[in-house]
Amino acid sequence: MQLVIRRYRHSDKDPVLTLFSSGVRENIGPCFRNAMTSPLNLAITLALCAAGHLLGSVLWAVVLPGAWVALVYYCCHELYASFVREKFQTDMQDIPGNYLKGPGDCFWVAEAEVEGRTRVLGMVAVVAKQSGKERYGELCRMSISPSYRRMGLGLRLAHTAVDFCKERGFSKVLLETSSTQTAAVSLYQKAGFSHVASHTKAYTFDWIVMITQVSVLILEKHL
Repeated sequence: MQLVIRRYRHSDKDPVLTLFSSGVRENIGPCFRNAMTSPLNLAITLALCAAGHLLGSVLWAVVLPGAWVALVYYCCHELYASFVREKFQTDMQDIPGNYLKGPGDCFWVAEAEVEGRTRVLGMVAVVAKQSGKERYGELCRMSISPSYRRMGLGLRLAHTAVDFCKERGFSKVLLETSSTQTAAVSLYQKAGFSHVASHTKAYTFDWIVMITQVSVLILEKHL
């Protein structure tokens, strides 16, 4: 399979949006499993089950913890779905206008011929940032089609973004990813990134983030 990494074109919009949305939403399942196996949520589930028994009803012993599990799943779903909604209404609505106008910005897609058709298999973007006198690049929108992972495509896209930042004279490359995305964190570490900070800001309510117990990891690579 001959892979080509190139700049985004207008004709890429539909496959890019589909890849972005599916890539974010696939984290809902792992997020839910992590949340339900956390000591806090396990304790709440067991406590609600015990409360149902104390009420003298097998039905309540099932309904109460079941309602809690449903709430946890809703929170995990909303955490990632709200991110997709926000980005569809902002930067992903106009990719050329937000990622291809400035000399320090770029959006790439990785494409290859699959079963006789050219398909977008991955993507990544860089946005120029300024903090005082320091200019650096923010790597974002990294996504790989599930069928083409573990083939080196993620590293190639990461290196493409890093090399671009070096050519622009940036001091470093910074990125954010969620604590759920362990495979992505491993990929970035292989590319030379280090975890430097964390936060819990999201595009949804704080109580939803608290229930999911997801944090946003900040990684950076000095150039």
